[in-house]
Order: sequence, then structure tokens, then C-alpha cells
Amino acid sequence: MKTWWHEKKEKRRKRRSEKNPGQYTFGDFMADLLLWVPELLLFPFRILFWLVRGLGRVIGNFFDLF
Repeated sequence: MKTWWHEKKEKRRKRRSEKNPGQYTFGDFMADLLLWVPELLLFPFRILFWLVRGLGRVIGNFFDLF
């Protein structure tokens, strides 16, 4: 009985994977959402930080000339 059950389980698993090999699932969507939301929220602050830092270096180099 145990081997029959394992064979049946394996056949069902193979059938599921062959049925929809490239399907985008809800779990995939949630994983993408959890990874992209923080990036989208932090991106403007990161851009602002780099712009202020670059501007500070330009101003600092300008005063070093004199």
C-alpha cells in the first residue's frame, strides 16, 4: 500500500508540473510584490541622496580651486 501511494503521489506531481510549466502563480506575484514595494518606496530617497552627495562634491571641489 505504501509503495502504491508514493507512486500515485509522484504521478500526480509530474502531471501538475507538466500541465502548467511556465504559469505565473499567485505565490510568484506575492513574492515579486514583497520584493518590489520596498524598492519603489526607497528609490526616490536614494536618488535624492546621490544627487545631494554629488552636488556637495562639486561645490567642495569648486572651493578647493581657490
